[in-house]
Amino acid sequence: MNPAPGSRWWAALPPAAGAAVMAAGIISVGLSLTGNGAPSLAALAVAGGLWLVLAADFTARWYGDRGRFRAEADTPAALTAVAATTVLGARLSMAGWRPVAVVLLAAAVLLWPWLMHSVVRHWRRGSPGAAFLVCVATQGLAVLAAVLAADTRSDWLARAALVAFCLGLLLYAEALVRFDFREVLHGAGDHWVAGGALAICALAGSKLTASPVWAGPVHDALRVATLATLGLSLTWYAVLLAAEAASPRPRYDIRRWATVFPLGMTATACLSAAGPTGVGPLRPLGEVLLWIAVAAWLLTFAALVRTHPGAPRGGGPAAG
Repeated sequence: MNPAPGSRWWAALPPAAGAAVMAAGIISVGLSLTGNGAPSLAALAVAGGLWLVLAADFTARWYGDRGRFRAEADTPAALTAVAATTVLGARLSMAGWRPVAVVLLAAAVLLWPWLMHSVVRHWRRGSPGAAFLVCVATQGLAVLAAVLAADTRSDWLARAALVAFCLGLLLYAEALVRFDFREVLHGAGDHWVAGGALAICALAGSKLTASPVWAGPVHDALRVATLATLGLSLTWYAVLLAAEAASPRPRYDIRRWATVFPLGMTATACLSAAGPTGVGPLRPLGEVLLWIAVAAWLLTFAALVRTHPGAPRGGGPAAG
């Protein structure tokens, strides 16, 4: 959809655009974990700027176009509003902006039940990969709550994060039942969320495993859950990569940002899980996967520029 002449360029953006914030935000987290401070801050600036633009448009649609707002709120992609907010909040907390992260957590908690209710009411079988955003958004709450719990030494927040983590796992199973597996070979990009959702489960699990609140059997169960979800995520990664090679989809689609996010999330989950689980080789694996995610982000951004209505014509299909 292209904006009408004279309208704001972002007015044509669908809810799926939130995945671009998620992609930049999680890559910023991964770069920070590997000591790449300047690139991490650059990615954070991109994520923050995009979030502000989309938040402004979210508000404008609420007040100015309720029909469109309600229609879009019923789609799984609407949950990128929650997921993007939590990813950005986690990165800001890492940067020392704790009060802002707390505000973002509160905003995400307020949005989550309303958007979740709207989406679940319209769930159906044969859904695309965006269906897994019910898990991603919920686990985003778990990640941000766990990060803030560690920062503030808040036991109740750690317990709330555990509840969100468990609920997110159940929602993943529900989404998997409804997923159209033909999307693996024919999806436009959001099919990668099938693996990315497990990666954010692993990231949340790693934060909870590292928490001193949990000890004994609970700690052991969290460690096992973290490694299990990470292992399944890596399996999805290999399967989806093989499917892309077998059935290339080179043209740019805004849903390709939902490919970049799982790539970055899988890398970040490996980096985050290495210490708490005691599996050291996960860190070098995460570093390799992180640079693959950065390359995918750059390629997708280049494809966006080439296919933008104002971009020069004459090129071939954009790689995404």
